[in-house]
Amino acid sequence: MMDLVTLARFQFGMTTVFHFFFVPLSIGLAFSVAILETLYVVKKDEMYKDMAKFWGNIFLLSFAVGVVTGIIQEFQFGMNWSEYSRFMGDIFGAPLAVEALLAFFMESTFIGLWIFGWDKFNKKLHATFIWLVSIGTILSALWILAANSFMQNPVAYQINEATNRAELTSFFGLLKNHQLWLEFPHVVFGAFVTGGFVIAGCSAWKLMKKQDTKFFKKSMQFGLIIGLIGSVLTMGAGHAQMNAVANDHPMKFAAMEGIYDDTTGDSAPWNIIAGIDTKNQKTDWEIAVPAMLTILGGKDKFQGMDSVNADLHKQHDEKFGKEMDYYLPVKTLFWGFRFMAGFGTLMALMAIVGLLLLRKDKLQKMNWLLGLFVAGIAFPFISNSTGWIITEMGRAPWTVYGLFTIADSVSPSVTQGSLIFSNIVYFALFLFLGFVMVLYSKRYLKKGPYYVSPSEARKESIDPFSKEAF
Repeated sequence: MMDLVTLARFQFGMTTVFHFFFVPLSIGLAFSVAILETLYVVKKDEMYKDMAKFWGNIFLLSFAVGVVTGIIQEFQFGMNWSEYSRFMGDIFGAPLAVEALLAFFMESTFIGLWIFGWDKFNKKLHATFIWLVSIGTILSALWILAANSFMQNPVAYQINEATNRAELTSFFGLLKNHQLWLEFPHVVFGAFVTGGFVIAGCSAWKLMKKQDTKFFKKSMQFGLIIGLIGSVLTMGAGHAQMNAVANDHPMKFAAMEGIYDDTTGDSAPWNIIAGIDTKNQKTDWEIAVPAMLTILGGKDKFQGMDSVNADLHKQHDEKFGKEMDYYLPVKTLFWGFRFMAGFGTLMALMAIVGLLLLRKDKLQKMNWLLGLFVAGIAFPFISNSTGWIITEMGRAPWTVYGLFTIADSVSPSVTQGSLIFSNIVYFALFLFLGFVMVLYSKRYLKKGPYYVSPSEARKESIDPFSKEAF
């Protein structure tokens, strides 16, 4: 039977990963739809209007599910992590309040105007609405990441000794946290990749069925362009973040690379794959690229987990005790990083190949490759989720790095029974929400962009099953 801390961590991790399926999807699709409607306004091509409407409806589905899962996630701060909320509330409250009052208010208001305003506003004003929605989704990410960045790298705070609470000393100091400006572009560019590959993958599915080929060929080309640009930008942001991790969180960096001993020599190799023996704390074998770790980490020599563990004990034994375990789940971080980077690289290559074949009018004739792009819908979600898992699990044993531990963060009143029950309920709810999202998205895709409902067909004297209706 799992203990309270493990059950609470599993519940929050499950909620976060599921919620994070829809956050980058919403950001990426909103941005893509905004570009499509802008192209419609500039080029006056009705195809772009149809594309904006069609992919905009997929965005609305993802946004709705994302809101529900986000609310569940916030509830857990009070239910399972009240001690963390007490310690962190003064810091966490400010960016979350701004996110709710400004960014989410902007999103929800202008989504309504965009949905119902197609025939009520001029083209430029209507396109402005979806751009404001897109900006709102990006700002929501900014404020959430401002809070998360403090957990990774505490800044602009003081500890109230009387209450043992962290108190914010400068709101702008919180925003100047260098960790924020490493996380934020990485997440947002990754969201653009997600939106692009979902559009491309769904379009590939329709091209395999030879349905609305002109519309979906253009959609796929657009999705792959967004996906390629996003992939390149994500790689650049990820490289900058790797350099910072090597300096700020040496234990996380060493675990991601499976390094137990300090590196030696003028440059460090990067292990593509390795056999890691966590029991004896060593790496049995590896296949490595010479000097690549030096390029990724931005320096020649790196501490291994053994020496980092010794340093952390020297720094924190007085406050947290000698029994504290600073070693991380090495295999999870090591393979998680390779899944994240591997799928990110694969998507960039797929986008290049796809665009070249579309240009030569060959891709729609290659069903096996279209099938790969359909499977590729999952790739950005795998990459996003593994990246988030690395970020959060790499902070252990703290919820707030160097200040507050995971063990001290759990609510004192929570029980094992309540956690088991709520885990089951949430898991069932997430399965249901995921099923509904996939079901309605699939139904919508099957109808295609030119579907006319029977009621609309009657009004227009159109046979709802004729060519004009589809």
